[in-house]
Amino acid sequence: QVQLAESGGGLAHTGGSLRLSCSVSNIEWFSAYAMRWYRQAPGKQPELVALIGPGHHKEYSQSVEGRFVIARSNGNRTFSLQMDSLEPDDTAVYFCQTIIEGIEYRGLGTQVTVSS
Repeated sequence: QVQLAESGGGLAHTGGSLRLSCSVSNIEWFSAYAMRWYRQAPGKQPELVALIGPGHHKEYSQSVEGRFVIARSNGNRTFSLQMDSLEPDDTAVYFCQTIIEGIEYRGLGTQVTVSS
């Protein structure tokens, strides 16, 4: 079974930075799949924050464009989310996710809290 596990997160002040990492295990051909970061704030729907494709194509939500950077390390089967210029609205539980042969896998999530 494919497993994803987030690390990083925590508390930051407005304008600060945090870095999230996601380790993916029990996966063949990690490099062939798109990897995503989602977040969910209390009382809100999950939001796709960033995506990185097999060819390192990247997409970002409008709310984080220019502040967050997604990257991947195929050799290590990990991907990351560097979050700069954090804002209180970035407060949420962040999940890493992928879809393999139509099946969604995601981690348990890590809390990010940004204080004003």
